[in-house]
Amino acid sequence: MIVRAAGWQKPVSDTIPVKALTVTELTRRIRAALEQGIGPVVVEGEVSNVRRPSSGHCYFTLKDETAQIAAVLFRGVLETLRIVPKDGLQVRVRGELTVYEKNGNYQILVRHLEETGRGSLQARFEQLKSRLQQEGLFDAARKRPLPVLPRHIGIVTSPTGAAIRDILQVLSRRFPNLHVLVAPVRVQGDGAAEAIAAAIDRLNQRADLDVLIIGRGGGSLEDLWAFNEEVVARAVFRSRLPVISAVGHEIDFTISDFVADVRAPTPSAAAEIVVRAKADWLEQLNTLAGRIRQPLESALRDGRGRLKGIRAHYVFREPHNLVQAYRDRLDSFFKRLIRGTEAYGRERHQRLDDAGLRLIHGMRLACQSATQDIRRIRDNLAALSPLAVLDRGYSVTRDSRGRIIRRAAGVPPGEVLVTTLASGRIESQVVKVLEGRQSDLNASQEAVHDNG
Repeated sequence: MIVRAAGWQKPVSDTIPVKALTVTELTRRIRAALEQGIGPVVVEGEVSNVRRPSSGHCYFTLKDETAQIAAVLFRGVLETLRIVPKDGLQVRVRGELTVYEKNGNYQILVRHLEETGRGSLQARFEQLKSRLQQEGLFDAARKRPLPVLPRHIGIVTSPTGAAIRDILQVLSRRFPNLHVLVAPVRVQGDGAAEAIAAAIDRLNQRADLDVLIIGRGGGSLEDLWAFNEEVVARAVFRSRLPVISAVGHEIDFTISDFVADVRAPTPSAAAEIVVRAKADWLEQLNTLAGRIRQPLESALRDGRGRLKGIRAHYVFREPHNLVQAYRDRLDSFFKRLIRGTEAYGRERHQRLDDAGLRLIHGMRLACQSATQDIRRIRDNLAALSPLAVLDRGYSVTRDSRGRIIRRAAGVPPGEVLVTTLASGRIESQVVKVLEGRQSDLNASQEAVHDNG
């Protein structure tokens, strides 16, 4: 590489050799020129784009309305300061101008830093935050709970940023079959705030969405500023859908965070907040199913045991045994009654021979009365038999589908009926249906029987 110093002119002969500098040599000359030519400086400006890597050093940008310069605070110096640089802070720094040789950028090596006031962006942030808070846009009472299991999720963010990739990756891992609708917008620069607000309004017009996520990845205060604009705050406030604000990193706060129903520290955290993992749902469902199944299975086992015991009872197993038992008891009672009567008659005959005729007559009357009682009891017991109703002349009539006919109304002519009697069944076909009072039906039935 050939470098020409200021004021250098091309020699007359191209054959005169020129010594080339390496990049490192040139950079070191520039560094020496800056450090020796300018020396220590005191600069005022607004802090922006603060970064704190694991080394403990602090890197930030110092800017004004038209220019900016990089600055670095080494960890040893930072630990001696009473304030920590943060975005939007107006400061005065003292240090030396130098060059970071690795990338060729010049920067201020800060030796001291003090606050002089709030930066313009930070002041605007505080003013808008205070005004919207007084209007009630931050009230906790108006914030809505998120749906337990949203089916459709709307996302307002850049289609090419890291935020959308992080959100989709987490959602796919936690609940793969969710429906996600992305409204692609610019998230920084001119017109970004208006585009974000319009996307929020547009998604709220859809009937299939359950919740919204708005946000972007990390950046400086200027990078995140679109989410500090009032137009975005108003759009979030009027949203009918619950809104999760996921802007920047955990340490970043924007106006949309305060207005939203839920604030997520990162876009990935928003995806974790909006839906529980599918495995957690399945585990809970299995637990609930077990709690429901156990008492049902226990009740079913008890019911089966009781049914088995009832089926085994002799009344249901052989119902005629119950009738026979009553008949046996009646016969036994009758025999004991006869034996007792005969014994009583013999004894009275022996002792009261003079009253024999009256006694015999009285005994006959007693026997007749007892016999009538016995027959009445026997008839009552016989009436308990399922076949007794049919023995008394009644019958049961069913239609072709086996349903019992209780009323004439509703039976169509031509219907095939099966009538069960005390002995045998009769199959008949309906010729005509007569409707009327019971007496008319009885008369009709008697006429049919007489004609038959």
